[in-house]
Amino acid sequence: MIDPTATLYAELGEPTLRALVTSFYQRVREDEIIGPLYPQDDWAGAEKRLADFLIFRFGGPQTYIEERGHPRLRMRHMPFSIGIAERDRWLDLMGAAMHDTAIPPPQAETLAAFFAQVADFMRNRPDH
Repeated sequence: MIDPTATLYAELGEPTLRALVTSFYQRVREDEIIGPLYPQDDWAGAEKRLADFLIFRFGGPQTYIEERGHPRLRMRHMPFSIGIAERDRWLDLMGAAMHDTAIPPPQAETLAAFFAQVADFMRNRPDH
């Protein structure tokens, strides 16, 4: 089976993926739950890293790998306490960003499934 995320770069294009991340970070900056988890002195860097990661992951240029190496997402996020509330808020903000960026429904469904899987994988705090 072909990974449906493998063609998202070709289908959406780099400008759309970067716009998605910009819209997401505009929300994160103001968010009381996940905003404090982000580097307050490096918003531009955080935005670039996420955009470069998504572009790489969805079939575009390898900039993320060239600059950062293997993603090691769980390891890179381990210093941050991520539970259900943080996961859910991340998904809510990304969903709103997808809506604002007018991601077409087929690609939005693929992105939503990918984001849900990754966000759940990032949880590192037990919630009861």
